Amino acid sequence: MNRWLRTTTNDTFRSLRIRNFRLFFVGQLISQTGTWMQSIAIVWVVLQLTGDGVALGLATAAQFLPVLVLGAWGGVVADRVDRHHFLIATQSAFAVVAMTFTVLSFADLLTLPLIYLLSVAFGVITALDNPARRSLVVEMVRPTDVPNAVGLNSALMTGSRVVGPALAGVLITTVGADWCFALNAVTFGAVLVALLRIDRSALRGPPRVERAKGQLREGLRYVWNTPELRLPLLLLTLVGTLAFEFQVTLPLLAERTFGGDADTFTLLYSAMSAGSVIGALIVARRTDADTRMLVHATLWMGAFMVALTLAPNVWFAVAAVVPVGLTSIFLISGANTVIQLRADPSMRGRALALTAVVFIGSTPIGGPIAGAVAEHFGPRAGIGLGAAACILSGLWTWRELARVGAPPRHTGEVLVAPPVAGG
Repeated sequence: MNRWLRTTTNDTFRSLRIRNFRLFFVGQLISQTGTWMQSIAIVWVVLQLTGDGVALGLATAAQFLPVLVLGAWGGVVADRVDRHHFLIATQSAFAVVAMTFTVLSFADLLTLPLIYLLSVAFGVITALDNPARRSLVVEMVRPTDVPNAVGLNSALMTGSRVVGPALAGVLITTVGADWCFALNAVTFGAVLVALLRIDRSALRGPPRVERAKGQLREGLRYVWNTPELRLPLLLLTLVGTLAFEFQVTLPLLAERTFGGDADTFTLLYSAMSAGSVIGALIVARRTDADTRMLVHATLWMGAFMVALTLAPNVWFAVAAVVPVGLTSIFLISGANTVIQLRADPSMRGRALALTAVVFIGSTPIGGPIAGAVAEHFGPRAGIGLGAAACILSGLWTWRELARVGAPPRHTGEVLVAPPVAGG
């Protein structure tokens, strides 16, 4: 039993044996925990200021609209720049935004227009940071460890969603939301120290792409002409727009349906995040990923969201959101793994940027839709809309897989598609 446990642990966390990845992992874990504390604080402040689901959806949209508008261009930038140096700049910019939130909150000057403005600034930085940060993960590990590193990176993101909302809930109910903003500003020091200590000589970065006309169009054509990239991206578009709006639907479900408060909301969010951590660690043990796996994850996610929609009380809802989190991370991590492995290295930044555009960038569209549906028909209807989107998009992708033929399974080797001509 002990040997099995050691083998399982070593296999699951094998990428952490690499110093650069370990530094990156720890720094991001601390920083992302702070970012989730800030996100929860923003949600609660907006609810306290307005009590309006549409306003909450617009606050979320303000944060992610720049990713929709600028995300693809951010991928072009990621393919051109030194990603390590670029991340130091973007993380420093995040810290400035966090400090501004802190000062305004403590001075009692944080109004709804200022929240929208700072959220837009945060989104602009995210559009530039996201493709470079995810591309850097691949540069730190061997090709055979890419699925493991992507899975652990997803576990990091979802693990921070467990700790961050829980800490935010405690702070909001004890000393106030101001301290969520303050602690988030402090956590950026951890990621900056980690980035500065990375051994650049050990990075496996591809040659930088020289600046040229038409690189964005070239990336779009490349992705569209590669079915194994196109289908996951279309699936993420549909699910990301209508299902992944939990930052809008869960607080409304907690407050209006179950008559709860900040503790109820953070309980639901933390339970979903705990399921996501479990799912991410399962993904990290896999050595392959394909679009068929994404379809299965999407269909199961839709089924569990139906259970969440019908939950009669908080504890049934907690039981439902755990598998929602687990299946959702199978979809997110699996899609990232497929794209990391399938995309040509010279196109990786642009391909990963498009995943952010269709998944994160769809929030400005889906957030207000989910908020409006929840406002007019109740929070259960907002979650039910997401469940229907999962099931229908999963079935459509299944049909498309049958039409184009099943793509080859990935077992850790980076597969390179023929380049797409054009400029």
